[in-house]
Amino acid sequence: MTSERLSFKEMCARFDVTPRTLRYYEYIELLDPDKEGRARFYGAREVARMKLILRGRRFGFSLEEIRQWLLIYGKTGERDQLVLFQELADRQLAALQAQKAELDSTIADLMALRATAAAEIAKG
Repeated sequence: MTSERLSFKEMCARFDVTPRTLRYYEYIELLDPDKEGRARFYGAREVARMKLILRGRRFGFSLEEIRQWLLIYGKTGERDQLVLFQELADRQLAALQAQKAELDSTIADLMALRATAAAEIAKG
């Protein structure tokens, strides 16, 4: 890992998050930057955690699920973390599949209504 340290502002810019979001992630203990006076600095560990947080959010995991996952990794090692992640992923995949099915149904209904409207327009 590199010894690069990012300032608060640089961290916000790198991950395209607001200062409020970054402070909130610290507040709920997802991130733990080095503090020098009022300044915060983020090393490689925090950058890696931020990547995981944002990936987890993109997949639809709650911040609490992400926090628990990161806490387990820090305490019990990689295997327990992977087992928990697998359980979370299975649950989230099921939810996403249900959302996809609902969206597919909605699209089909809208296409049918549009086709009906087009047919009525064609009749003139």
